[in-house]
Amino acid sequence: MLRKLQITMLLVLTASCNSDTNANSSTANGTENPISFYFGADLSYVNEMEDCGAIYKNTMGTVEDVYKLFKEEGANLVRVRLWHNPTWTNYSNYDDVAQTISRAKAQGMKVLLDFHYSDTWADPDKQEIPAAWANEINNTEALGNLLYNYTYETLNNLSNANLLPEIVQVGNEINGMILQQGELVWPIDWERNSYLLNKGIEAVRAISEDKNKPIDVMLHIAQPENGLWWFEQATDNGITDFDWIGLSYYPTWSDYDLSEVQTPLATLINTYNKRLMIVETAYPFTFTNADTANNIMGPTALTNNIPATQQGQLDYLNQLHTIIKNAGGEGLIYWEPAWISTSCSTLWAQGSHWDNATLFDNDGKATLGITYYNRAFNE
Repeated sequence: MLRKLQITMLLVLTASCNSDTNANSSTANGTENPISFYFGADLSYVNEMEDCGAIYKNTMGTVEDVYKLFKEEGANLVRVRLWHNPTWTNYSNYDDVAQTISRAKAQGMKVLLDFHYSDTWADPDKQEIPAAWANEINNTEALGNLLYNYTYETLNNLSNANLLPEIVQVGNEINGMILQQGELVWPIDWERNSYLLNKGIEAVRAISEDKNKPIDVMLHIAQPENGLWWFEQATDNGITDFDWIGLSYYPTWSDYDLSEVQTPLATLINTYNKRLMIVETAYPFTFTNADTANNIMGPTALTNNIPATQQGQLDYLNQLHTIIKNAGGEGLIYWEPAWISTSCSTLWAQGSHWDNATLFDNDGKATLGITYYNRAFNE
C-alpha cells in the first residue's frame, strides 16, 4: 500500500538533550559526549509492519511509538537498510528510509545507514546488481562511477533534509564480491571488488567533507570467522580507509559458539586497529510459530545452554554484550526486533519468519529481552 509520508523534522540536538543515558548525554556547555557503546536496533521493517496493523507495547503493556519505546529502554542507534529500486515492495526505498531516519532522529538516536547496493536482499549468498546497473556489470570503471554517484546523491538528499546518518555501511554482508548476477563467483576478483568498494567509501568521505559533518564508514561481513579471512584479503588489496568492522553474529550459522566468539572479535580489533560492532544478532524467546511463515530461528539457534525463553533471550544479549566489550568492541545491534507477525506477506509466506526472535511477544508486548538496553543507563 502506497503511503503519503509526512516527515516531521526535529533538530537532533534538541532531541538529544536528555542526559539520562550515555547515548545522548551532554556537557554543561551543550556539547554532546561521545557514545562509549552503541545499543542498537535494526528497525527497517517497522514502517511496513505498522502499515500492516502492528502495534507495539512497552514492558507495562502500554501502546507506544516503537521508536520512543526503544529510546526509553536505552537504545541510542537505529540501523536501516536501503535497496536501490525495489519494485517488488514499497519499502526499504529512499522515501521509506528517510521516514525511518526522521523518526529515529526525532528521538535523539543516531543512525547507521546500510546500503545493500541491490534491489533486494544482499547477503553472503547473493549480491545481485541493481537492474538499472546491469548493463555495466563487466565495465568496472563505469560501475564504480554509478556506485559513487548513487551513494553521494543519496547522502546529499538526506543532508538536504537534515537526515544525514552518523555511520554508513558500504554494502551488506559482503563476504562475496559485490554487484554480481545470479550465483556468486569465487574466488573474489579483488581488483574489481576493491575498486568498487573504495568508490563507495570515497563517496561517503566526499559528502562528509562537503557537508562538514563526520560520517563513519563501516564494512560488514557475516560471521566472525569470515571476517578473519575477508579483512586480511581486503586490506592486502587496498581497502583500508574505513572506520568500523561490522559483523553479523548468529551462533546457528557461526563456527564460534558464544563461549568462543571473543577470540576472533579481539583478533580483528587488534589486527586492523578498527572499531568493531556486532550489527546483526538475535535470539529466540520461544519455538512457537505465530503464523504460517516458517521461522528461521529453530533449536540450532541456541548456544551456551541458554534456553529459548524471554529470560534466555535477555541472558544471551547480556552475555554477548560483555564478550563484545571484553574484546574491545563498541556496539551491539539487534536485527529486526520489531518484525512481528501481521496479516501481510513476505516474498515467501504470510506473516513473519522472525516472530519468535523479536523483542515483542505475539500480543505486541515487549519481551524481557528488550530490557537489555537498560544497560545504557549505567555504562
